Amino acid sequence: MYGIASFFFFVVFKTWITPDLATEYLAGAVLLGAAPCTAMVFVWSTLTKGNPAYTVVQVASNDIIILFAFVPIVKFLLGVSNVSVPFQTLFMSVVLFVVIPLAAGIITRLVVRKKGTEYFEQTFLHKFDSATTVGLLLTLILIFMFQGEVVLDNPLHIILIAVPLIIQTFFIFFLAFGVCRIIRLPYDIAAPAGMIGASNFFELAVAVAVALFGTSSPAALATTVGVLTEVPVMLALVKVANSTRGWFKK
Repeated sequence: MYGIASFFFFVVFKTWITPDLATEYLAGAVLLGAAPCTAMVFVWSTLTKGNPAYTVVQVASNDIIILFAFVPIVKFLLGVSNVSVPFQTLFMSVVLFVVIPLAAGIITRLVVRKKGTEYFEQTFLHKFDSATTVGLLLTLILIFMFQGEVVLDNPLHIILIAVPLIIQTFFIFFLAFGVCRIIRLPYDIAAPAGMIGASNFFELAVAVAVALFGTSSPAALATTVGVLTEVPVMLALVKVANSTRGWFKK
């Protein structure tokens, strides 16, 4: 992600983007790339009929990666780009958006399961069937409440930022999906593997960008463009994955 974004922002688009803007746009792209998806991937996996158990394991792995690797990865890559960021802000973002929700989920599961596995699986979980959709819509509304003016003031830059983000999403998906095909993994593993690799935890990326650079910053704009591009691009990849189901052995 870092290499693709750098190439486009500093080389391909240097006529339209100043070096300072390119640096901040790159910072936003780094935040997106360093935050693997932990929520929407359940939606992509369901749409491709992926293996639920594998998806849960991969999401849990992504949570662990974010807990221990997000801060050092972001600090290192932004440092390479000569962008100074405080460790405290990065750690606080991880705590607020990963540690607290994860802990709340674990505690809820332990408490509710005391009523029995059947109640937990057949009644309690179904109370939150629409939570993912509602949560996503609220997140998008809040993001564009803060970023709407910036988006309207920079229509060309929206396109310029979107290009490397879209390319890297397709690249990562086909890389992961292709490797799974080569090593003969079943389709219901390959599809979510490609989706998980390509999608991002954009809520965390936006929150960190806003905390580090401000709501109207170019870095925050870049992460917001990530939100704009992710859903339609991932839906397109869902269609690609479903159309290649016959390539895999049952």
